[in-house]
Amino acid sequence: MEDLEIIGSEEWCIFEGLGIPAIKARVDSGAKTSSLQATNIKVFIKGAHEWVKFEVNPIQDNRSIAIDCQARLVDRRTVKSSSGISEERYVIKTPMTLGNQTFDIELTLASRDTMEFRMLLGREALSNRYIVNPAKSFVIQDFTTTEVTSKYSNYFKEKTGLKIAILASNPELYSNKRLVEAGEARGHEMVFLNVEHAYMKLDAHSPQIRYRGGNILNEFDAIIPRIKPAVTFYACALIRQFDNLGVYCLNSAEAITQSRDKLFASQLFSKNDIHIPITGFAKSPMDTKDLIKMVNGAPLIIKLLESTQGKGVVLAETNKAAESVINAFKSVQTNILVQEFIKEANGQDIRCFVVNGKVIASMQRQAEKGEFRANIHQGGKASIIKITQEEKKLAIKAAKVMNLAVAGVDIIRSNKGPLLLEVNSSPGLEGIENATGKDIANSMIMAIESKLKVAIK
Repeated sequence: MEDLEIIGSEEWCIFEGLGIPAIKARVDSGAKTSSLQATNIKVFIKGAHEWVKFEVNPIQDNRSIAIDCQARLVDRRTVKSSSGISEERYVIKTPMTLGNQTFDIELTLASRDTMEFRMLLGREALSNRYIVNPAKSFVIQDFTTTEVTSKYSNYFKEKTGLKIAILASNPELYSNKRLVEAGEARGHEMVFLNVEHAYMKLDAHSPQIRYRGGNILNEFDAIIPRIKPAVTFYACALIRQFDNLGVYCLNSAEAITQSRDKLFASQLFSKNDIHIPITGFAKSPMDTKDLIKMVNGAPLIIKLLESTQGKGVVLAETNKAAESVINAFKSVQTNILVQEFIKEANGQDIRCFVVNGKVIASMQRQAEKGEFRANIHQGGKASIIKITQEEKKLAIKAAKVMNLAVAGVDIIRSNKGPLLLEVNSSPGLEGIENATGKDIANSMIMAIESKLKVAIK
């Protein structure tokens, strides 16, 4: 024990063989094997042996730096994640430098994008070498921000001249941070604009948009709207103003407005022969019983017209309960839709992410036991799924009817075939990126480049 070197709860590691000059690792003696964040993992044959190539984003919250790595595959192991889910992982063996020591360690390749550290250093690597003092950090070696930047200087890309704004409310949301990362990774200048801090001047000669403090916003090439429901009206007014000033908006104000109006959207879907669950809408309480009967009775779904992310959605399990809920909403002059309940879906639905007329990723969402909505932020579980051609065509057509360049299209499988649930004009990225491993944010930035005819070297 006296001969063992003390190590902190986090340390900087170097992998010269993989081309990684510095990566911050969480030291975890509770984990047997060390693991490394990796994406785009592919196995190939080299000299009669299996090898694996993969990408590593070594700096947390910065996907602009991606290192291509390859190593010989030494094993495949079933590993249980911190969330209790078992998965098969590839295992490699490679030299690691920690301070003055260099030694071989085994690493499992895993998606650690949602974790605080891109590497976990397990007890097999620590055994007979180190003793952990969890109260300290960077005992062996520490790098300053300047030093880390210098080590990765060759990976930074030159600016292309595009200036892109994220028009939203919270810069700390995963989706907004990812879009900023993706844009910067492709060499663009990314700016976050708070919807409520912008205001406009309406004038035939010199229309303007200004930002808190009086700064005139006149240098943007494109806007990515990420609009929460509470500010839809004001945000869409800003988007129209940006459009009037010649700024490209990834989703137009008109498209966002109609996607948020569930009744209008349902009418558009019906008009364009897009199949949805049977839906009813009425004004008078006198029509409640027939409204319930029209959608095949209870159980049925009751939705607020302006609900999002599963909020304002109620399952009424009996006709009596349905009457009570519907009449309660009507008594306070709240507009609702009544929709048939697709029992055979078993709490599952499919989210298709559509960008410029193509489905770039799909995931299946499973509701928690006892719940009927599969929204991820409400406890639903996401997993990758291969959709059918019919479902793909449905998703693309729905986004086209809504005139949305970017859309999250929700589909449910029924005995009658796939049915469209709704189309979201500001779909979240976290659930689908984590479930599929795809860089959705990058695809959105590329959609802007394609529209503005910008070529990235």
